[in-house]
Formats: sequence, C-alpha cells, structure tokens
Amino acid sequence: MSGTLVLDSEALSKLSRRHRDMAVWLDVARTLDLLIVTSAATLVEARDPEIVQAAFDFAVSLTKVRPITEETARSASKLLTAEGLHGDTYAIDAMVAATAHAEHGDVTVVTSDVDDLRRLCHPRIAVEAI
Repeated sequence: MSGTLVLDSEALSKLSRRHRDMAVWLDVARTLDLLIVTSAATLVEARDPEIVQAAFDFAVSLTKVRPITEETARSASKLLTAEGLHGDTYAIDAMVAATAHAEHGDVTVVTSDVDDLRRLCHPRIAVEAI
C-alpha cells in the first residue's frame, strides 16, 4: 500500500451515487494501490434517504471505516482549538482531519469542504476538491 485516500461525506455520497468524479478517484486509488478510508462519523453525515440503502452500503464496502475513538475525538478537538474553531459546523470536518492524520504515508483527503479541511490538516496531507 503506497498511501491513503480519505473520503469526506460529499465524496462518500457521490461514491454511493456512482458519480463520475468518484469513478476517477477510484481509478486513481486502484492504479496507485491506495487504501480508501472514511470516518465512522462520515457515514452519518453522508447518508441520504434518497439513495437506495444497497447503493450506500456498497459504497461504504469500498472503504475501510475508521472508528471515532476517544483518541480521534481528542485529536479532532485539538485541531479545532489550534484553528480557533468550535461547534457542530466544524466537528465532522475535524474528525475527518483527525482520521487523515492517523494514516501513514501519503494521505489525500477528497472533500467538498476544501478550505476547512486545509485549515485542519497538516501540510503533509493533500486536500483535493470533489
């Protein structure tokens, strides 16, 4: 495994809709032998009742779901504090960032929230728009 691709809720939602942007990211992940990861919190935010459950479940099955442990929550809290942020507006983004920080090697976050994730992620983590 040469690196990790971390999906935020919009990326996971587009994956469950089989959006072509995510098809490109899946091809990149396969070509580069990247692990595809998402945060357990992302599953809650990404779940759209208009998407058939089986399609959502299939999209999730393509990822390794990382749990929100106390360590992850504390890391997310520290990231928010370092940026002077707080509250539910940034909470899941911070958990995605903390999930990305826990990964080793090259890490890329695919997100619709580029500005917030760039603030919350260390410079070693690439943040790419979906």
